[in-house]
Amino acid sequence: MNSPLRHACLALFSLLLTPLPALAHHSFFGRFKTTGNLELKGEVSKISWRNPHAHIFLKVKEADGVVTEWDLESGSPTLMTRAGVPADAIKVGDHIKVSAYPPLTTAKEAFATNALLPGGQELVLQTGVKPHFRDQAIGDFSYRFRTAGDRSHPELGLFRVWTFTGADGFLFPESINRNYDLNNYPMTPAAKAALALFNPATDNPTNNCTPKGMPLIMEQPLPMEIKKQGADIAIRIEEYDLTRRIHMKQDAAPAGTKPSPLGYSTGHFEGKTLVVTTTHINWPHFNQAGIPQSEKSVITERFTATEAGSVLTYAVTVNDPVNFTHPVELAKKMLYIPSETIIPFNCAENSYKR
Repeated sequence: MNSPLRHACLALFSLLLTPLPALAHHSFFGRFKTTGNLELKGEVSKISWRNPHAHIFLKVKEADGVVTEWDLESGSPTLMTRAGVPADAIKVGDHIKVSAYPPLTTAKEAFATNALLPGGQELVLQTGVKPHFRDQAIGDFSYRFRTAGDRSHPELGLFRVWTFTGADGFLFPESINRNYDLNNYPMTPAAKAALALFNPATDNPTNNCTPKGMPLIMEQPLPMEIKKQGADIAIRIEEYDLTRRIHMKQDAAPAGTKPSPLGYSTGHFEGKTLVVTTTHINWPHFNQAGIPQSEKSVITERFTATEAGSVLTYAVTVNDPVNFTHPVELAKKMLYIPSETIIPFNCAENSYKR
């Protein structure tokens, strides 16, 4: 079967060949180049260190002498915090140098990957980026590619905080390979027509603080917690501070259930595997690259704690007869890292509007 799951290994291999801004899970599609380098220097006029992405506004003196303000988007503050980048490292009034991925348009915006501070220290702001101005820099994102979890608490089973790792691949192949051929998905003519009309620069559903729906929310690269909630199970997702409720004593959604972005989820155990079926989803996006999703979509997930509880294997099957000719299968892994906790996401998209 020509499934995206079969291409996951190739996509992971191309992670080694392709610049890693692809790991940014919001707003990168259609706005910034993934190759090339733009150096800017100027005075910081405004800064927003808030999710979904940090923004540094820099007053830059152009070649013609005119001073313009650049909007320099950067990585998620949540990820930068875990990489050791201080939230107060860049201040309004600082004169800094920035290395960035250039814009795809004429807009005065870029994606900042490195910043040289007034004191001579360099910050690495994005996954997969090396120091640019100095031999060493603050910001170590290698934690995102850990390969082994902690095996000391097998008795916890599924019920713990799980941490995403990119070492074993990402849920959506196109999330790490911008050249991934979306036609590998078994799209219907209707889905292909919708994809052709999608503008990644303006239509990306993740370039804001609107919480993502199913199944896209499950690609999120931050920790999540699986815990018991009375007779049910809750999946607490760090991104957007969301909680999914899995109804364990029901076989289907009750009559009259209204569709929602996360849908209505029911679950049962097959041995040690939690099997979750989700229906009544009105989130119109299958992925952030433009493939749509209909309300007829049925999503089946399988969560299994393996290797003495150190690894969570996650597999999802999306059956959407409106947009796919046959079910789509995707998978990823997460690790148990006892020191990891859920950090408040505190999304604030309006804080960086001009």
